[in-house]
Amino acid sequence: MKELGTNVKKETLAGITTFVSMAYILFVNPSVLGASGMDKGAVFTATALSAILGCLLMAFLANYPIAIAPGLGDNAFFTYSVVLAMGIKWQTALAGVVVASIIFTILTFFKIREIVINAIPHNLKLAMAAGIGMFIAFIGLQGGGLVVASKSSLVQLGSLTVPTTWLTIFGLFVTALLMARKVPGSIFIGIVATAILGLVTGLIKAPSQIISSIPSMKPTFAVGIKHLGDVNTPQMWAVVLIFLLVAFFDTAGTLIGLAQQAGLMKNDKMPRIGQALMADSVSMLAGSVMGTTPTAAYVESSAGIAVGGRTGFTALVVAVLFGFGMFFSPLLSVVTTQVTAPALIIVGALMAQSLKEIEWDKFEIALPAFLTVIAMPLTYNISYGFAFAFLIYPITMIAAGRKKELNPVVIALFFVFIVMLYVLNVLPSK
Repeated sequence: MKELGTNVKKETLAGITTFVSMAYILFVNPSVLGASGMDKGAVFTATALSAILGCLLMAFLANYPIAIAPGLGDNAFFTYSVVLAMGIKWQTALAGVVVASIIFTILTFFKIREIVINAIPHNLKLAMAAGIGMFIAFIGLQGGGLVVASKSSLVQLGSLTVPTTWLTIFGLFVTALLMARKVPGSIFIGIVATAILGLVTGLIKAPSQIISSIPSMKPTFAVGIKHLGDVNTPQMWAVVLIFLLVAFFDTAGTLIGLAQQAGLMKNDKMPRIGQALMADSVSMLAGSVMGTTPTAAYVESSAGIAVGGRTGFTALVVAVLFGFGMFFSPLLSVVTTQVTAPALIIVGALMAQSLKEIEWDKFEIALPAFLTVIAMPLTYNISYGFAFAFLIYPITMIAAGRKKELNPVVIALFFVFIVMLYVLNVLPSK
């Protein structure tokens, strides 16, 4: 701490700030995964435990002020793309997460993950992050009732005569004002304020208690392992591939960005990145066994870094606070989709900030980047956004006379996604 110009007081405050900023995942993750049919109480516990494990590993293995918990992009893909769109049972989908986690950990151990991450063009990484943000925001707009289905135009503005929709509008305005004022924990405070309004107005039924024993993980624990035999179709292997790819890019960019913010980069490289990636991989594997989707480094860690967090002690404090948070599961019934919708929209906006760094003045980059971003929300599927990226990028780069800039990994992924699209769309119809 002395070497990095910090102390226990600063690190503790940083940990509290980071936790308050990301505590919404305790309620948003069960809400999103609950839509797939999973038990919300079990997911709540699995979310907390995987976050605790991830933060402890980040603290003691990598010594970074970066928190880990289940990622929003992965749970959205799990529920809305795999379970609801493809019609795959959540038990089978969870088995896919377990398989992806095992492969993921092996790839991290042999440092293949670092090699692939470094080989993906920077512009595509930025577009993928923004696309996932757009998709998450769209889910929030839909869940909050602000955007609804339309027979003539596919989507349209939701009815403002529906009382619960105003909860989302209220939450969005409150959170936006807090974010603009740079108030720590703005998203969490917004969720609390919206839930209170819902309780006061009677739009949300009050829970019989606030504190309770920790919910059992029995409904989800080891379910993925028990259904490993179901991962035997080309469609499921395509799903495993997407989980791998999303997890691949989700944490890497966040880690580097946060290390840059904290001034911990050395010679444009992140020290101990292998240990940080391993912390993410192990917590992802453990989480898949307990019953949640892949974990990721949280961009909200930037709030803690901003108030002085520089070491793993910050992550340790976050782990302890997640432990306390496990006793507040009755609040799950209060945190409805209208309450969490503003959080999804705001997080989507934060993820979309990566758009500013894309080289839009070069068409060979602009087109694949744009299609990547727009494909995710419009096809309601993160995997198609990834497909657009790797199918269009090599073609436009070759046409622009920049063939030499294409590395073997990008060319390999071009063929991987051709196979994936065939498996997901052509094969089932035969």
